[in-house]
Amino acid sequence: MDNLILSNEKNNVLTITLNRFDKKNALNKAMYSELCRLFNYAEQTSAIHCVLIQGNEQCFSAGNDLADFLQHDGKEEFVAFKFVKQLAAFKKPIVVAVAGPAVGIGTTLLLHSDYIIASDNSKFKLPFSQLGLCPEAGSSAILPLKLGHNKAFELMVLGDLFFAQQALEYQIINKCCKPEELLPMATQVAESIAKLPQDSVLTARRLLKQTNQAAVEQALVNEAKEFTRLLETDDCKKIMQQFFG
Repeated sequence: MDNLILSNEKNNVLTITLNRFDKKNALNKAMYSELCRLFNYAEQTSAIHCVLIQGNEQCFSAGNDLADFLQHDGKEEFVAFKFVKQLAAFKKPIVVAVAGPAVGIGTTLLLHSDYIIASDNSKFKLPFSQLGLCPEAGSSAILPLKLGHNKAFELMVLGDLFFAQQALEYQIINKCCKPEELLPMATQVAESIAKLPQDSVLTARRLLKQTNQAAVEQALVNEAKEFTRLLETDDCKKIMQQFFG
């Protein structure tokens, strides 16, 4: 793994730190595999009551590593798809600390999280159509429920950049803060959740998610099918080739 993903357990919180800052925390196959392992560990470990995902005060994630798309042979499922299915089915609370770029999966994973804090240097973008691709991580089901069709279409198809204050208005995040406040604040929130009666927290979370769970699961299936198909289109291949010069 070369320490591209760091993890630490303290006060019943598993903190997962994205640590590929030279690539703006773009997630590659190895990182997704480690995320799957850590989420499986957290699910099965009774002492872990909450998961915190973070980068640092300047960078969260630039999204998927596009090089993985070029190398995919089409014969096996993307590890990224395995991760988002695991994320959608995860039963424990997830807190996320966002700073700097939150692109693609860097934004859509927030839709499965429970408490998100973003520093005021955050920049959100869903560039699916600009890459010749389609929404992923169940976002085609979740985002229209939050924003309505028109605004969800604007963000996912036009791919307009938006910032922390707008993300707060869109109810994608819970709170804005200064960069230097981000990680301590996120840790405090995660530890506060972890101190609560676990059965009560898990029950509340399950009830809150139950109405939309079937729709999200179906969206994951539909998105994976279309995403894989679009990767093979001439438009997408041309865009990828231009991206890599």
